[in-house]
Amino acid sequence: MEANASVDMFSKALEHQLLQTTALVEEHLNSEIQKLDQMGEDELERLKEKRLEALRKDQQQKQEWLSKGHGEYREIPSERDFFQEVKESRKVVCHFYRDTTFRCKIIDRHLAVLSKKHLETKFLKLNVEKAPFLCERLRIKVIPTLALVKDGKTQDYVVGFTDLGNTDDFTTETLEWRLGCSDILNYRTLAFLKSAD
Repeated sequence: MEANASVDMFSKALEHQLLQTTALVEEHLNSEIQKLDQMGEDELERLKEKRLEALRKDQQQKQEWLSKGHGEYREIPSERDFFQEVKESRKVVCHFYRDTTFRCKIIDRHLAVLSKKHLETKFLKLNVEKAPFLCERLRIKVIPTLALVKDGKTQDYVVGFTDLGNTDDFTTETLEWRLGCSDILNYRTLAFLKSAD
């Protein structure tokens, strides 16, 4: 009976949170619609030009990222390459793996998907057996470990599957959310909720 009460309470809390989020989204959309309704033709034209310019800059940025190896999940051959890769990109996720570790293959599958979705972040993998100095320097002891590097500095780690629900069956979205919490990729829902506060 206690378990049912607990589930009911959790369901009600979740429903309340979803309603609040929906109300925030609706309020934001209504505000934007009202602003557009009040604009004159000149203002709308300026807004359109501004938006086109932003789209052009966005395309240029995407091309720059692609030229630096973003948009794919790839292995780097040595720890020396790690330093070069990190130097040329603002946000990097590096998977420290071992061929014989089954859970590393699970991480590989999810990172391959995320690398195509999040061009703003470079996704790499490095075999720990080829990087003893780097593993010691970054204190990597558990495999798999994801090093989250921003502006050339390791700012966070995802060690094993603890932050991912402690299960092998976690979703790509769960990993995406966890990386978004560290601001290593642009996680849209998280960004919206932060701006709504």
